[in-house]
Amino acid sequence: TTAHRDKDDFVPAYLQLLSSDALADRVSAAFRHLEDCDLCPRYCRINRRRSVKGAVCRTGERAVVHSYGAHHGEEDPLRGWKGSGTIFFSWCNLRCVYCQNWEISQKGIGEEVTAERLAAIMIELQAQGCHNINLVSPSHVVAQIVAAVDIAARRGLRLPLVYNTGGYDSLEALQLLDGVVDIYMPDMKYGDSKLARQYSKVRDYVAVNFAAVKEMHRQVGDLQLDAHGIALRGLLVRHLVLPEHISGTDKVLAFLAKEVSTNTYLNLMEALIADYPSVQFVFMTGHLDGSGENGTLNTANEHIRNHCLSNGRILYDFADIESWDPDGQTNYMLLGANDNCDYDSDGNGT
Repeated sequence: TTAHRDKDDFVPAYLQLLSSDALADRVSAAFRHLEDCDLCPRYCRINRRRSVKGAVCRTGERAVVHSYGAHHGEEDPLRGWKGSGTIFFSWCNLRCVYCQNWEISQKGIGEEVTAERLAAIMIELQAQGCHNINLVSPSHVVAQIVAAVDIAARRGLRLPLVYNTGGYDSLEALQLLDGVVDIYMPDMKYGDSKLARQYSKVRDYVAVNFAAVKEMHRQVGDLQLDAHGIALRGLLVRHLVLPEHISGTDKVLAFLAKEVSTNTYLNLMEALIADYPSVQFVFMTGHLDGSGENGTLNTANEHIRNHCLSNGRILYDFADIESWDPDGQTNYMLLGANDNCDYDSDGNGT
């Protein structure tokens, strides 16, 4: 069941902080964290106000925005009839090998923006009539978001904030967002951290993700809708069903039911399979250079390698999972391996 409340009585969380001048204090605290960065669970400890060298997210003091606008493809409580005001941030703290937005998350295509510009984007989306401000892939730009919200709130922003995350969020970052974010929408990608290590190149995903989701629910509770079915506050979880039971769906659902809430709004997503029926998921038996089992590659891997060589595309040495479309219609993923990500190159999950 989903709770309902009167939209007229709704006040975004950040306005309460603003009224007590606590929001400005939160901005200062967030940028202190940025100087010894613990704003995602990779804990790079880089001073991102000075340099991005050594930072997995490759993002410095300013956020990079790929695009923004009214998005009508989100969940019904978010998109409504006027769209969700999405802001797509470039770069990411994950390295999911199945990422459908790799040009944004791994190539970092976009425009570097100041806090003032990011605030102006939020106000523009509100003026377009969007139901909310939807922050997509925000985990590495928490400080920049809080700074922009402080500015935008002073200029009249009144929409709920949606924190649309891959689910690899530090408790330090979430504490900064307590009382700022109205709607948390985390991915819960895996029920097994070894598989997360293979396919998203991060350690301890499950422990981090489960702790983050519990904290998100503590802050905002179950999803609340207005009389028109539009989300105002609460937790909305996405779980992408991956091939070969990679996602650990049973473990994820059991966790939500036992440790979060049986009223959790859950979107079980199968788009990766349904949207790309011609894609065959190929599990590597060895490295692309032939150094795997007996120094050989299976036939599908050889096709991938040859395709990349003949079409000038780069495919790094993962030995995990890639996608191969026999009809040649898929854009092969360009994934950088030179970014302090501590890759699981042998695919054994350690």
